[in-house]
Amino acid sequence: MSLNSISPIDGRYEKSSFTLSPIFSERGLMHYRIVVEGEYLIALSKLKIKLRRFSNREIKLIRLLYNLREADAQIISDIETRGYKNIKATDHDVKAVEYFMKMKLGNSSLKDVLEWIHFGLTSEDTNNLAYALMLRDGVDILLGKLNRVMKEINNLAKKHKNLPMLARTHGQPATPTTFGKEFLVFAKRIEKQVRNLQKQKISAKLNGAIGNYNAHLIAFPKINWPAFTKSFINKLNKLETRTLHLEPNLVTTQIESHDSYIEIFDNLKRINSILIDFNQDMWRYISDEWVIQKPVEGTIGSSTMPHKINPIKFENSEGNLSVANAFFEFFARKLPISRLQRDLSDSTVQRNFGTAFAHSLIAYEYLLKGLSKIKVNEQRVREILKNHPEVVAEAIQTILRREGIQMPYEKLKELTRGKNIKLADIRNFINTLEVGDKIKKELLKITPESYTGLASKLV
Repeated sequence: MSLNSISPIDGRYEKSSFTLSPIFSERGLMHYRIVVEGEYLIALSKLKIKLRRFSNREIKLIRLLYNLREADAQIISDIETRGYKNIKATDHDVKAVEYFMKMKLGNSSLKDVLEWIHFGLTSEDTNNLAYALMLRDGVDILLGKLNRVMKEINNLAKKHKNLPMLARTHGQPATPTTFGKEFLVFAKRIEKQVRNLQKQKISAKLNGAIGNYNAHLIAFPKINWPAFTKSFINKLNKLETRTLHLEPNLVTTQIESHDSYIEIFDNLKRINSILIDFNQDMWRYISDEWVIQKPVEGTIGSSTMPHKINPIKFENSEGNLSVANAFFEFFARKLPISRLQRDLSDSTVQRNFGTAFAHSLIAYEYLLKGLSKIKVNEQRVREILKNHPEVVAEAIQTILRREGIQMPYEKLKELTRGKNIKLADIRNFINTLEVGDKIKKELLKITPESYTGLASKLV
């Protein structure tokens, strides 16, 4: 952990977000650009054009460049910013990658094909494919952690499926449920959004400086370049097995429109919003002592109040989810807009994708930490429910409606609304009703603990 980092992602929370560093760092972006450029060069060599076919050894030589060492990444950075050996500073990050690849392959059997690197491409061809691969891999990291979150919430749902609990609607005592079923609601909400995320496609382009294959077509008019694009993107998908796949966008300006990015970000934002909701409910359960946090030896809750165990893991998770969503919302506003055929204002914005992903990942990690240190206070939950016998009023008035009794809702309202009553008061009321003994017996069997509907079975 660096104590000099401006961002807590690379400082305080590095241990929770380090798995994203190889993907979203500057070195990571360089890696993906080299993968795109390398695979493009290999694909060109298999077309019937003036470029010769490469041997298996030469293909392996190109792919060795994908394992980008830190020293090599520094060389690319130097080429861009201050020059390297006989290469003057490019002030262009993609061109720096091209020059690096030419330098690395210049002393090999591929020295005769160096000018085919980046042939016919604009930097956005390389960049949009690199970012598509980056997002693909980043989503896989988040999905791995989200699956753990869903598993933990599902386990709590099953463990407490039969524990009757007072529900609250508008913050007020309401019809009973079970603790497990209320956990299940969140598990199912997340599960649905994860399924939607897994179906997403990432659009990508490979069609030149203005989207019309101008340079490609002028050089080789007999090649079906849109078909080549489709084939190339499909081969990128097969390089590594991931949940999300790239799909070709054949109609673009200089840039791919980023709309598919926004679909992914909006999906992640929905997941994060659901988890904010979950964190806030957990915070309330802990506040009401329905959920107890296990003390950890040596830790401190308050610098002045020795007794406290604060719900900091859930609060931290909520805060990081909120930061991540702020980025996702900004991306959704900014990225679909580009002046005419292209402006560069999206470039610096895209470099922040990792920030949003990292805050999400940190939030999921802290949520899991919070869940690992709690237990449900079953005695307290049951006690609170017993203290609110008025919640069976719904059940009683519903049965009386069934039996044709006049104005049962109003009768129960008069008995219970705004009053502190006991179960005995409800039973006395039942005994005064002009209904048969069978119905009275049915009504007298109803208790707050038994009036949970299908909650257990739903779990």
